[in-house]
Amino acid sequence: MAITDLPLFSMLRTRMQWHQERQRLLSENVANSDTPNYRPRDLTPLQFDRARSAPMSIGLQRTEASHIASSETTSGRFQTSRFGGYEVRSAGSAVNLEDEMIKVAANQMDYQAATTLYTRSLGLIKTAIGKR
Repeated sequence: MAITDLPLFSMLRTRMQWHQERQRLLSENVANSDTPNYRPRDLTPLQFDRARSAPMSIGLQRTEASHIASSETTSGRFQTSRFGGYEVRSAGSAVNLEDEMIKVAANQMDYQAATTLYTRSLGLIKTAIGKR
């Protein structure tokens, strides 16, 4: 068994991937803040206590290579949601830039906390096996 296969490291890796995917969605929300009828998206909160089965993803399928890919597609590993963002501006977009920037800042801090915990946990294991 590799050290990185330990449940703690697996959960931290999943958490970091979740934060990366959330950052991508939040940046799409900010980029499309002036797009008419655009509704902001976010990921559903990551929970480790429920059964870890792969979420079922239903999406559009391209029948020809010349067709444009759907912007609704995600990595398929995490589920998106459209909660929040009910305030619609005159341009038709429901993106509130202040809220999105708060979410981006919180997401960055949480990602940094997860990477710090991952790095320090690896350091503790290296110390325990005498590699430091």
